[in-house]
Amino acid sequence: MDQTYQLIVLLVALLALLGGGIWVGLSLMGVAYIAMALFSPRPIGEAMAINVWTASSGWTLTALPLFVWMGEILFRTKLSENLFKGLSPWMRPLPGRLLHVNILGCALFAAISGSSAATTATVGRMALPEMKRRGYPENMMIGTLAGGGTLGLLIPPSIILIVYGVAAEVSIAKLFMAGILPGIVLAGLFMGYIVVWSLLHPDQIPADDEAPGWGQKFRALGELLPVVGLIAFVLGSIYTGIATATEAAAFGVIGAFAVAAIGRDLTWANFSASLMGAVRTSCMISLILAGSAFLTLAMGFTGIPRALADLIASFNLSPLQLIVALALFYIVLGCFLDGISAVVLTMAVVMPMITQAGIDLIWFGVFIVIVVETAQITPPVGFNLFVLQGMTGRSITYIARVAAPMFAVMVVMLILITLVPEIVTLLPGGMVRDVG
Repeated sequence: MDQTYQLIVLLVALLALLGGGIWVGLSLMGVAYIAMALFSPRPIGEAMAINVWTASSGWTLTALPLFVWMGEILFRTKLSENLFKGLSPWMRPLPGRLLHVNILGCALFAAISGSSAATTATVGRMALPEMKRRGYPENMMIGTLAGGGTLGLLIPPSIILIVYGVAAEVSIAKLFMAGILPGIVLAGLFMGYIVVWSLLHPDQIPADDEAPGWGQKFRALGELLPVVGLIAFVLGSIYTGIATATEAAAFGVIGAFAVAAIGRDLTWANFSASLMGAVRTSCMISLILAGSAFLTLAMGFTGIPRALADLIASFNLSPLQLIVALALFYIVLGCFLDGISAVVLTMAVVMPMITQAGIDLIWFGVFIVIVVETAQITPPVGFNLFVLQGMTGRSITYIARVAAPMFAVMVVMLILITLVPEIVTLLPGGMVRDVG
């Protein structure tokens, strides 16, 4: 049967299911069922059972609920307050002053959370009221927090990097290492934008009525030691080859309990809430991955991915042209789908193109995560926009407008890692050993 007709049928089915409010994971399974029923002679039940079980029982996937749980535990501690106290004395001398706390606070929490929305909410819960009290401009407060929150997707342990690693069958440990330098560089670019804006608008930055001495600055670092120590332990164990990503996640959960206990935040209510939050998030993502795996199998029977890859190849696009085309595609797709759904929906079609073009899969994983990050601050489906709308009461359009400069900074970051891919590949290439 003509593959164009097959593609139209499946796209209509997918849009109908998603538009009907069906969960993404179940929608993917539904489209896969239709594809198998119409375009394949293989028994559907057997194929679905084997494929979904295989996709759901992989050892690497066990890192996902553990890292989610670690973030959920720390989300319910005084971490946001400690981040603000620890960072603010060091940021005051910089142009923009406390606006930099939004970026560095998000970068630090991203390294223990893996969730963009949780990062935005945690840092914003403390930073926004404090900066508003001091008279900082609202557009910069909200815009920088929206952009900084996207670091939750890139800086490991990133949930979406785990999802990509499982879908693309590449090392999650290497993906984690690949995300560190780009995350630092992107945070630096955000801070650079704040410096430039502040120098151009010095009258909008409130005067600093406090001049912390070196003693106060070093005492403030004590507020950051628990979280920095946890980050160093988790990522260091992966980089040195001491632990796999899954084992490091288990260490991270233990460390998160220790941090919560030290801060006297480890209550039965917090324990129960963190556990149930981790279960809900992990089940949602696992269902999406299971549906994606079944859809990938069904798409293989139709031959659509290979046909699309051959079509792209017939255009004789260079790897750079293919990357630009995919970046535009994912930016548009991200306006309507969350990041995880956008990645798993397209892997079956995109991976043959990437492999055929000879593009490094580790590098592409980081690239696609940065592209998907932009979806967090673009309407109508931008999770960070929704979080900030609930925290500030401002409209989605206003928040999207003030976050637009952060979108531009992320585009610059995409250009940078394309021109200098070593930003992504340096750390994975230096790992002591790949432990999965």
